[in-house]
Amino acid sequence: MKKTNVLSILCLGFSMIGFAQQQIDSTKVQQLDEVVISDSRFTLKRENSGKTVIKISQQEIERNQGRTVTELINTKSGIEINGSRSVEGQNLGTFVRGGNNRQVLVLIDGVQINDPSLVSNELDLRLLDLNTIESIEIIKGASSTLYGNAAATAVINITTKKSSKEAISGSFLSVIGTNQTQDDLNYNGASFTNNVSINGTLNKFRYLASFGNRYADGLSAAKSDSPEKDPFSRYNTNLKLGYEFSNSFEISAYASLDKFKTDIDGFPAPTYTFADTNDEYISQQKRVGISPKYSYNNGSFQVNAAFTKIDRETISDFGSVNEAESVVVDAFNKYVFDETFYTIVGLNYGDYNSLFATEESFTNTDPYLNIVYVSDFGLNLNAGGRLNNHSEYGSHFVYSLNPSYSIPVKSGYAKVFGSYATSFIAPNLSQLFGFFGANPELDPEENVTLEGGIEFNTNKGFRVNGVYFNRKEENTIVYTTAYENATTDATVNGFELEAQVDVVKDLTIATNYTFTELKDGVRLRVPKHKANASVGYDICKNSYVSLNYQFVGSRTDTNFATFTNEDLNSYSLIDLYFSHKLINNKLKLFANVTNLFNKDYFEILGYTTRGRNVSLGLNLNL
Repeated sequence: MKKTNVLSILCLGFSMIGFAQQQIDSTKVQQLDEVVISDSRFTLKRENSGKTVIKISQQEIERNQGRTVTELINTKSGIEINGSRSVEGQNLGTFVRGGNNRQVLVLIDGVQINDPSLVSNELDLRLLDLNTIESIEIIKGASSTLYGNAAATAVINITTKKSSKEAISGSFLSVIGTNQTQDDLNYNGASFTNNVSINGTLNKFRYLASFGNRYADGLSAAKSDSPEKDPFSRYNTNLKLGYEFSNSFEISAYASLDKFKTDIDGFPAPTYTFADTNDEYISQQKRVGISPKYSYNNGSFQVNAAFTKIDRETISDFGSVNEAESVVVDAFNKYVFDETFYTIVGLNYGDYNSLFATEESFTNTDPYLNIVYVSDFGLNLNAGGRLNNHSEYGSHFVYSLNPSYSIPVKSGYAKVFGSYATSFIAPNLSQLFGFFGANPELDPEENVTLEGGIEFNTNKGFRVNGVYFNRKEENTIVYTTAYENATTDATVNGFELEAQVDVVKDLTIATNYTFTELKDGVRLRVPKHKANASVGYDICKNSYVSLNYQFVGSRTDTNFATFTNEDLNSYSLIDLYFSHKLINNKLKLFANVTNLFNKDYFEILGYTTRGRNVSLGLNLNL
């Protein structure tokens, strides 16, 4: 029967523009069970996992082209990335379950990545290009058993794009957009993103090379009556090679160069009050890595090794130059017994160096063991331990116990799960040996996390889960007149709710809510309430539109003019996205409108936030 509604006419028009669109595939699509990896390092069905792992798929990334990594991660439950809504070069605070940057670990292709010269020892997420990423998995809670230092509130496991199976393939992306405040809606082009990639497979040889750059101008970091522009510029170069010697043995290697430069505002002498200044910040990261893998019956042995060199410079009245190097090697053996016991035994080694008055360093040597038991009657158990051997403070043991029980419900399941786990945050080089307040006698901070939750999944487009968490910080490293371990514990608790609804054809609804409460003291810029919601609709075979909503509750920040704490009002933001594919799905055109209603608010007290902004882009795949 011929349709005559508006959507059909619109889709027909798009198809005419697209010349030769592919015919609709009449083959029935089979619903596949979702799998997760990060919480066990094995590919397991979601129903056998004892965590609510967040999975950001390639499709979701493609439907957020033009955005940054932090903007996308910031839409997930339990996470607040402060600074991601402000000027492009703004410092980022990654607050997960009331924690801070030092408690979040980032993995890229299985290797821990951080900056030993930073006070919080984290990876600067401003260096990353979303267009080079295949998928992201996020596990929250203490995960040091599997991943080591800093895996206290979250592990962000990033997998970069893989080579095409074709002999040669290419991709080109370009985005142009505005970069304007709520008070200056001039709609001039001031933000530019480009990425080009060539990749393929020649017999047993795989290759991928890509280059990307991002530039944004037009905004001042400091919110003032006569703002001065603070531009941001970044480029990313990546090379990945791989060779399959046999069905049992393969090796891959990579090299990357990521660099950004941004103008910043600061606290100039002699007033030392926050102002619009001509300060600059430059950060460069070079990485090379290699990963051989030998597979055998029911198991595999793999080594992930990487060398990272970081150079940072701050040009201001309080300027500094920082250099850091790290070598990380993770060697592990996986073995599966009768599809019931999944075991991993490994040794993780890290050597970290940074230049202060003299070159300082420390090493970690951590043996670890983890076992996953998957029964045929619904019981699952994930347990393990790690012995951290640190060259400065000695040995420290962490462990985890994560049971779950699922029962079949028609084609889906209902699951209850719990977790008790410890993690550690080692004192970094700056705290041990740096210029300000160094204390070589510091002990590691330890986090103890208790979780409990439920999940219901039909495996036919409906999933809902909820989890309660309670995290205790012990030996928290604080700064008074020098760095020291706190003598009192801090406790953060709360809960997270998530729902995914795909039961109506072509319509996808995702929503989450997070409640975070600190029992004692104050945590700056951490909202007590936060919610996200997204509604996506496939208008027709090649056209997609989504509406995204975010609510950020009231929180506390410091006013550096008076050095007193102030409460910031809650705010809501709405974003709109549209895309359409042309020329047999090889060319995609898309548009973004962020902060649709031009909401004026403070994300960080005294700093500029972005108003309504529009971007237009295209992605060509050959």
